[in-house]
Amino acid sequence: MLDKLGIAGVLGVLVMLGGIVLVAWQNLILAAGLAFVVAGLGLIVYGMVTNLLSAFGLGGGGMGGMP
Repeated sequence: MLDKLGIAGVLGVLVMLGGIVLVAWQNLILAAGLAFVVAGLGLIVYGMVTNLLSAFGLGGGGMGGMP
């Protein structure tokens, strides 16, 4: 997975996790809420990309597919 993200993606994940840890240091419940928001945004982006790829006929996460 890390090879697909690239350097900028890995740094982005680290900065995001660092921000959540910083908020958790002050308020644990607020950090949990932020983590849920980030996870929800990730799922929304994943769904949009999957639908976009399948609309162009490029697969997009279906069960099975052409070899």
